[in-house]
Parts: sequence; C-alpha cells; structure tokens
Amino acid sequence: MGGMATGETVLAIGTKKGLWLATSQDRTNWSLSGPHFLMNEIPSIGIDQRNGSTRLLVGARSEHWGPTVFHSDDLGESWTEPENGAIRFNDGDGAALERVWQIQPDAADRPGVVWAGCEPISVWKSTDGGEHFELNRALWDHPDKDQWGAGYGGAAAHSILPSPDDPDTVHVAMSTGGVYRSTDGGESWQARNHGISAYFMPDPNPEVGQCVHKIARDAVEPSTLFAQNHHGVYRSDDSGDNWQSIADGLPSDFGFVMLTHPRKSRTAWVVPIKADGERIPPDGHLAVHRTDDGGATWARFGTGLPDLDYNVVLRDAAAVDTGDPAGFYFGTRGGSVYASADEGEVFVEVASGLPDVLCVRAASL
Repeated sequence: MGGMATGETVLAIGTKKGLWLATSQDRTNWSLSGPHFLMNEIPSIGIDQRNGSTRLLVGARSEHWGPTVFHSDDLGESWTEPENGAIRFNDGDGAALERVWQIQPDAADRPGVVWAGCEPISVWKSTDGGEHFELNRALWDHPDKDQWGAGYGGAAAHSILPSPDDPDTVHVAMSTGGVYRSTDGGESWQARNHGISAYFMPDPNPEVGQCVHKIARDAVEPSTLFAQNHHGVYRSDDSGDNWQSIADGLPSDFGFVMLTHPRKSRTAWVVPIKADGERIPPDGHLAVHRTDDGGATWARFGTGLPDLDYNVVLRDAAAVDTGDPAGFYFGTRGGSVYASADEGEVFVEVASGLPDVLCVRAASL
C-alpha cells in the first residue's frame, strides 16, 4: 500500500480484533487488506495529512501488552511504537492507561499537534505528530472529577474538538461527564451542558454528569456544535454555552454517531438507534439521517443497506472524507462496512464478516 496514487481514498477500519485498510479510486469499488494488529482492539484511529504526507495513528489495545499508539508513515507497510510507549501516566498519578478512545490531529496551521482522549477519563497532547503525549493536568485534576462516571462501554474522553480559528479554544466530551470547554489552551476547563436534558437522572437538568455520546463542530461556523447524547440530539450556536434540541423529525433521539460536513455549514449526520434499552436500528431498518439546515429537518437514507440489520453503529465507527461530494462511511457491530460517495444517499458494501467495528476513518490521498 505504500505506493498509493494521488486521488485514491483510504478507509481505515478498526475492529475488536485488528485493523483493516481499504482503498478505492472511485469510492465505489474497494480493495481490502489486513488484518494489522491481529487480536488487538482498535478503538481509535487518526489520519494526519498536515505535513504534505499521510500519517496513520492507531490506538491499539492488547490484552497482554496493554494500550498504546502506533504510527505509520507508509500507509500501513510498517508501524512504529515509541520506546516506553506513547501515553503513560506517571507513578504518582495513581492510574494506568486502559484505552485510547480518540486520536485527533489539530488544525492545519498547528502541524505536529495531536490530541488523545483516553480511559480513565483524561486528555493528552502531543507536539511531535503523535509519538509522545503529555497529560493535561487541568482536566485530570478538575474539581468536577468525582461527578464523572463510566458509560456502558467504559469511562471515555471520546471527543476532542480543537477550534480551527482559535488555538486557545478546545472542546472535550466525555461519557459520563458531559461537554467541557477550555478557552486558555487547556489551562482550565468549564462544563458546558446548559439545555441538555437528562430526564432519566434524579436531576433532569444537571450541569455535570451528562452522558454525551459524540460531538462535532460546524466546518464554517466554529462556534456551532452538534451533540448526540444518551437520549437527545442538540445544536449549540454559542460554543456550547447553550444547547437546543434538534431531535424532531428523527425516529429516535438515541444513538452514538454525530458527524458534520467538511465544508458545508449546518450539515450533519446521525445514525438513530431505538432507545437505550433495545439498542437496535428502529424496527431493524438501518439508515443514516442527514440535516442540511442545522437540524430543522432531517432526511433518511438507506439505499444500498440491508433490508434488516439489528447491529449498532458505535460512536467512532463512522466518518466523512473531504471529497466533493463528501464521502460517508460506517461500520456495524456485525462486522459490515459501508461507503457512500454522495454524502450518505447511496451506499455500497466495502467489507463484511469482520469483527465488531469500533472505529472508521477516511482520507483522500
């Protein structure tokens, strides 16, 4: 794969038992290779293209060796793990790394800066392209920490959104804990969950302790954010200070995926799931829903998907690319992966029979 030509698309698929890489010239016909890291859980993938090359970053978790971050600069031909590991707590921190949930390259004008969200709930920053990370002490020692908990999949800092136009503004979402924002480059963090309901909790409107499943930032208006919560789909137009429900028109307000368009404002995708107690697509009909008006209306798309599929799409098992039109991709816990070259309207199957798909990332080369 080291000789990929410009114009190809690479799709990285992290599963419960390894990493697969798919490539395509037209985003319709795909070639699949792998597995890499067989028998390693791959819950996070980052693709960094800011230095005129493509670096794949993989958060891998071995039951024997534990979790770490590998990187490849030759599209999976070889992999490097930094000596002594990329992410490690100090002896005095009283914690050990359990899982790397998120790998997020920073903005284009901040080359080398990569963020990681981990379990136990923590945020880490690298300035050398994701080879070595430093713990963000302000969040780790936050006074709200005793109110954070573990979601169904574990205690996860699963979303990190650095602002493209302000290097001091970063949003983090955690399950459970909610959305937090820093406006001073990570020196301090404030909860930003006003308007998000948690009617299933003793306090239906808590400021801290929310179970947010995923957040995404608008490509044109950085102060506009979208959130998929444990029951609730929301938009904020003031950088998280206030949230409003945009769930009307969806078959369910429960789900895990939230993605925004790489260029269009107020365009976002979700994959609804029927309630938290059942966790299947509504009536077994797997479909993607897209809004082009900030959540005022939603359109359902399922062409090319199976008539019946009872498998869930996890929070990072979906991605968009920067193509024109944008490509939309997702994988299921049943091991099927689908690709759309027209922003989610028509899908083709990329792979089937894989282990549980945990993470999907795509990039144009």
